[in-house]
Amino acid sequence: MTTLGFDPGFLAAPCPLPSPDPARRIHELPYTHFTVLLDTDRRLAAATAVNIDGSTLLDLGRGDDWHLDERVPADEQTGPEVYARNDLDRGHLVRRRDPVWGEAAVASAANVDTFSYTNAAPQAAQFNQSKELWNGLEDYLLGYAEAHRQRLSVFTGPVFGDTDPGYRGVRIPLRFWKIACWATPPAPAGPTALAASAYLLDQSPQLDDVDLETALARARAADAPPPLGPYRTFQLPIADVAALTALDLGPLVAADVYEPVPAASGTPPGHPLWRELTSAAQLRF
Repeated sequence: MTTLGFDPGFLAAPCPLPSPDPARRIHELPYTHFTVLLDTDRRLAAATAVNIDGSTLLDLGRGDDWHLDERVPADEQTGPEVYARNDLDRGHLVRRRDPVWGEAAVASAANVDTFSYTNAAPQAAQFNQSKELWNGLEDYLLGYAEAHRQRLSVFTGPVFGDTDPGYRGVRIPLRFWKIACWATPPAPAGPTALAASAYLLDQSPQLDDVDLETALARARAADAPPPLGPYRTFQLPIADVAALTALDLGPLVAADVYEPVPAASGTPPGHPLWRELTSAAQLRF
């Protein structure tokens, strides 16, 4: 199997890349064990897709060699100037450890590839329990998959919204999504099936309209990042991710294993099937 780019046949059931509207200007960029779909108008990834083989993961040193992708013009990427002299995080979309598996040379190449700016998005730097949960989602999912001797494919990206605040020539997404996919053991005399679940991270500022406008004006005057709120993490239907992102998610919608609890605690207005997560114990597969 080739190591360059996301492999839709990595699982025992087909799991294709998300498909953006053909009218969008998208660069499909293959890296070691993952692919970035770069939206050149927003200068950020519309989606990323990574194959994870938990049985051959390697523990390599982190490094911090962030770099532009030479295959793409610099003005179509969000580069170091956006993250300079502020407290914004360069948030990995494909998490650094996820593609770092296989032979040592291949894993090392994947480690370096995750530090491409095309694989980053500006995120709030403050650390809280919900951000820890978001960053650890794949650990929990991978533990589940390993217990059942399964591989994972994971898709991640921002939700591009009309109200995303501008900063240094880019608009900072306020929400991010993630979909994890695995193959379920086949039923007797039946085919292996695809299973998937979706999550959303929200860093919208928790301010009313007047306070938000004031905070945005102060940030612009000081060349500071726009205000970002404390992280909230939700599990939600995959169909909602498709609607929020205008991505064709193919078989993932039908593969959704989430059984939501209507009107659950922490449900945001207008989204009765979203479930706010505060611990891994609330994950539903």
